[in-house]
Amino acid sequence: MIDPALVPGIIRVLFVMVIITAAYIISTRNILSLVSVYAIQSLTLVLIALSLYTLEGSSVLLAIAVITFISKVLVIPYFIATIQERVRIRRDIEFHFLNPTTSLLLSMALMLVIYIALSKIMEGTPARESLFFFGAVLGISLMLMGMMVTFSRKRAISKVLGYLTMENGVLLFGMFVTELPFIIEFLIIIDLVILVLLTTILTVGIDSTLEDYHDRLNRFHLLDDTEEAP
Repeated sequence: MIDPALVPGIIRVLFVMVIITAAYIISTRNILSLVSVYAIQSLTLVLIALSLYTLEGSSVLLAIAVITFISKVLVIPYFIATIQERVRIRRDIEFHFLNPTTSLLLSMALMLVIYIALSKIMEGTPARESLFFFGAVLGISLMLMGMMVTFSRKRAISKVLGYLTMENGVLLFGMFVTELPFIIEFLIIIDLVILVLLTTILTVGIDSTLEDYHDRLNRFHLLDDTEEAP
């Protein structure tokens, strides 16, 4: 059993891991690396939830840790990696509006602005110096970083990973600021699974006729090759 006195220090180390993974997601061009880092980021959130559980003993935190591990560490990354292999997209080298360096600098600036704003709002309160304050700052920052990925990337898979990063920010914020009900997290997971399923269509392309689209699906082996010809 972990000594409760060590838990705050462990959570601070995990906060640093969240920042590192978010910076990597913003800057990297390799799709498979994006998927792997998203899984690591989600695993970090699982560890944060378990650490909070040791402090508070809330069954909600334990349930969130379990469902996050199953869906975001195992199922969703596996599904996206499978899509990536089938459509043979290795890199996302084109960016809208912001290049990786500008995105990283803007992310640091946003994090500083959020820290200052919440410091003003919570000035004089005991929560000001607690883990919950820094969890709120990091949760909002992660949401904005995910939004930045969504707007700056061109590939559908990269955009979906941006949405998933945004949801990780919502989850992190919810764990530290409000007691996020298990049912809300479960519904969010369902929405994300549907979003990932739609990635298949968006990745192949929706700019073609039905006949061309069918040919593309066959070319990427997304339909059964044994389908009988009419």
